Order: sequence, then C-alpha cells, then structure tokens
Amino acid sequence: MTPMLWMVPSGEQPDRLTPHFSFVQLPPAGVAGVDLFPQIAALRYEVYCLECGFLNPEAYPGKLEVDDYDERSLHAAAFDPEGQLVGAVRLVLAGAGQPFPFEDHCGVFDDYAFPPREQCGEVSRLVVRKSFRRRPGDSSQGVASEFQELGGSRANTSGIHSGPGSERRSNNPEIFLGLYRELLRFSHQNGIRYWYSAMERALLRSMSRIGFKFEAVGPGANYYGPVIPFVSDLEEFQVTLKNRDLLR
Repeated sequence: MTPMLWMVPSGEQPDRLTPHFSFVQLPPAGVAGVDLFPQIAALRYEVYCLECGFLNPEAYPGKLEVDDYDERSLHAAAFDPEGQLVGAVRLVLAGAGQPFPFEDHCGVFDDYAFPPREQCGEVSRLVVRKSFRRRPGDSSQGVASEFQELGGSRANTSGIHSGPGSERRSNNPEIFLGLYRELLRFSHQNGIRYWYSAMERALLRSMSRIGFKFEAVGPGANYYGPVIPFVSDLEEFQVTLKNRDLLR
C-alpha cells in the first residue's frame, strides 16, 4: 500500500503554512502492511512509554506502541527535510459496534446527544519527537509554549532560521498545524463532520486560537494525563479554516 505524500514539487514555492516539513497520509485499513507505520509506532512508544510514562514499556516488547484502533484509523505523519519522522497523529473512524477511544476512558454527560457515528472520528495519539519540542514550556504533544500563549495566527511558523537547532526549536508549530491539516483534508473528503478529542488544556488553547471550536461532552478524566473529552463540529468554522489556508 502506498501512502499519500504531500511534498513541494521542484521549482514551486514552499507551502506557506508548513515550509520546513512534508506530510504523509496512511489510509485506513491494512496499516500493518505499510512500511511507514512501524516508524509511527516506534515514535509513539518513545513518547508514551519512555518519556511520559503513560504506558508500561514492558507491555510492548517489540518497542512499537500499537492498539486495536490503529486498523480503523487515518494516520498522518510529518517529516523534516532529511526524511526523519518528527510527528504523527491519527483519526479513529467509527466501527460497527465499536467505541471510540474516549468512550472507553472518559465519562459522558447524561444529556449529551451523540451525532451520527459514521460522521464522526476521534483525534488521538498526537506525538512530536522530543528534539522538536526542546523548550521547557513545550507540551508532550509538541505544542510550543509560544503557540500556547500567542495562538497559531501570531506564533512564528514562517521564518527560515540559520542552523538546524534553531529551526527545530522555532518550527514545531508547523508540525502541529500540518498534521491537523491532513486530518481536515481527509475529513472533508470522506464526510467526517465531527471530531472527538480528549485533550490536555495546552492543546485545547492552541486549537481554539486557530479557529477550532469545542464543546465538552463529559467531565475531566485521567487519560494519559488530565484531559477533558470534547467534540468539534467542522462545518461551524469551515470558512475560517479556508481563510487561514488550513485546507489549501
């Protein structure tokens, strides 16, 4: 299976939103047969098991963090100019009689009315390589401290800096934005209107400041750290997203 690779053709201008990175989509079903997926699973193991301690490393003797949701998910991955995998995220799709991850780990308000499940997906397993989130304030999911404080429209995501170290430290918002743009592209092409996500507060602030609107569907829970389950209606801010070039 060949993943979908979004790169800048020779002679064309770099993507204004994410000039330093390229992005890949791994379509749902059969990800185990895609050569790239073990790299994503290895990065997840590195972050979730070794760095953050959310999962027990001994449960993954192959050093690959995988679960039952992966086979029904759209995966997106980010690469630096040298071809190194630097970040990944997935959109878990509805399965017949199968829950979304947040339903297994978080409570839901009694009065919450679920939208049609075939129009829903859950964003999860957002990870960014440690060397690309090197400042103390950066979250474990790669949300830069300046991005949390200033919002996506004001954070520095476009400048080209001298030296690989400075570029890594200043451009991690590009990884975050580019990964979510791939999920948006897939969602709009496949009739996905609603996104669920169990988010930490840093990620919620960043997503809200670039135009995403979220409604809590349940109380806070301890799910790989303190999170709140939210739902977002993509149609409510489709125009905002297009105006900010997130669907370009």
